[in-house]
Amino acid sequence: MADPSPVSDGPYRPGYELVAEQLLEYIAEQNLRPGDRLPTEAGLAEILGATRNVTREAVKVLAAIGRLSVRRGAGIFVAEASGGLVDDHLSHFRPTSMEDVLMLLDYRTVIESETARRAAGLANPVEVRTIREGAQSSLTAAQANDGHAFARADEAFHDAVGAAAHNVFLRSSVAGVRRLASQSDVLLFHGDAPGSLEVAARQHLAIAEAVAAGEADLASELMVEHIATTQSQFERKIRDRLFNLGERAAPGRPTTDSGPGDSGLPPQTSVS
Repeated sequence: MADPSPVSDGPYRPGYELVAEQLLEYIAEQNLRPGDRLPTEAGLAEILGATRNVTREAVKVLAAIGRLSVRRGAGIFVAEASGGLVDDHLSHFRPTSMEDVLMLLDYRTVIESETARRAAGLANPVEVRTIREGAQSSLTAAQANDGHAFARADEAFHDAVGAAAHNVFLRSSVAGVRRLASQSDVLLFHGDAPGSLEVAARQHLAIAEAVAAGEADLASELMVEHIATTQSQFERKIRDRLFNLGERAAPGRPTTDSGPGDSGLPPQTSVS
């Protein structure tokens, strides 16, 4: 495994974040599946070349986003697949890999553009109102610079569009792909808004009005544009990360005081 030392230049990335990425790489390299047991914290620290404290924080982060399961007295396990993750190969999804994130966003474009198209043709008045309310709530949160509220409204908006498509498989696919994207939010953005939340919210409003007007092609096109905005932000962040890793200082160990602590993860505020 590569050494998880901090970068020397550019935005600071905490040690636990780098170790979390390398732990996901380890799971993929070992072809571990949901339910498989991992080495102990001490064993993982040795494998990854990290301190035990930083490894513990990395495990906490991955457990919080649903990639690991920590069972007291039993050990650390690859988390079981949950709703929307029908293929256990997705347990190897790498949230900070350009290749994996672009594949995810490509899939999301296919699914959500068709979902928006169908919603425009099938949404009833109650569903249209729910979609509009989600979009308006996202704008209110964006204007207040409230990342937590925006994340909730963003999820409600996309779920409402999915519900209005009147296809439980499409709705489930939308929810599943967004759960995976949220893992990238945590590990790439960790509390920073990567773009304009207000731009994303106004895109929500435009999609909502296209659905309300029954303009299926327009709703689909606007959703494609919306996801393209997300893609550009992820691409920029991943390129920044790769550049910073290239500028890393001489091999060392990540600091032991850079974990997320017990206060929980930062808000997921990526424009999505």
